[in-house]
Amino acid sequence: MYLQKLKLINFKNYREAELEFSHKINCFVGNNGAGKTNILDAVYYLSFCKSYFNFVDSQNIKHHTDFFAIHGTYKNQDSLNDLVNIIQKRNSKKSFKFNKKEYERLADHIGKIPLVMVSPYDRDLINEGSDVRRKYIDGVISQFDSGYLNNLLQYNKALAHRNALLRSFAEQRHFDAVSLEIWDKKLTEYGQPIFEKRKTFLQEFNPIFESNYRFLSGGSEQVELVYESQLALEPLELLLKQSVEKDRMLRYTGKGIHKDDLLFKIDGYPVKKFGSQGQQKTYIIAVKLAQFEYMRRVKDFKPVLLFDDIFDKLDHQRVSKIIQLVSDDNFGQVFITDTQPERIEAIFNQVDIHHKIFMVEKGTVTLRP
Repeated sequence: MYLQKLKLINFKNYREAELEFSHKINCFVGNNGAGKTNILDAVYYLSFCKSYFNFVDSQNIKHHTDFFAIHGTYKNQDSLNDLVNIIQKRNSKKSFKFNKKEYERLADHIGKIPLVMVSPYDRDLINEGSDVRRKYIDGVISQFDSGYLNNLLQYNKALAHRNALLRSFAEQRHFDAVSLEIWDKKLTEYGQPIFEKRKTFLQEFNPIFESNYRFLSGGSEQVELVYESQLALEPLELLLKQSVEKDRMLRYTGKGIHKDDLLFKIDGYPVKKFGSQGQQKTYIIAVKLAQFEYMRRVKDFKPVLLFDDIFDKLDHQRVSKIIQLVSDDNFGQVFITDTQPERIEAIFNQVDIHHKIFMVEKGTVTLRP
């Protein structure tokens, strides 16, 4: 599946833009702030029903206008066209349509157009807290497993109810064990399968990641993603029973899959503390490329791949290896942003692959001859 055409109206800094893409590599070159990343974000919207950078839809409407629209035309694996249309008006519900049919639940669209985004913001996976890494794992698995996504939504609802009950116990100075057990059962019903799926996923994902890191770095470092979960020691049902008194004191649920983490290790140590900037960036790119490969195997077709300003702080050898990798037949359509036209030109002087280069300047996009 690949994106043939994209039309933007009043999206971020674009008043209007219509683009036709290569089925392989598309590069957007221009200064910082010109609008390169906004194009990638529009492509991301078409897959995930939201922005990668700003989850408040109305804030993506161009200043002094009343709405934005994103229209995408895809060629699917059956060589037929799929149409995706997004319209967001101020103070209105977002309209999201697939082949002219509006979704009742946006979650039903997730996974139809698999996509992997690689961005400088991904450094948050290393630098920020466990919630960022959990959200990443959940986002990957949800693209190919709708049952997992449903379990996750139901678990979060049950968790919110249980936490509200714990707060009410403290405020009203009473305790009702039967009421709490209702939500314990719900958390166990939805949480235990989530744990099992995360564990299985990471067992399969790790070797792909390690292989990608070795290829990109050419080095001898040993890297590993370590899944850390309380459920590895005890079933969730037992953990919840054991922590009742502590939960009452803290007024929230301290045990469960919402406390899981993914540890990023290099030579047995946290990459956050012991990895150089280049190693950290290579680490994240290897994670994202492993995500692409895993999804390709599961879906049996190639996700769209977005690279936003990833060449900064990478040496020429690693840049060349990335391009060499995505030029392979295992990869499909790729979008790249960069600030240096000379670097992009040098890359395609070395690699013979179908591509288009677009010049971006102050919300205007032109195809370079």
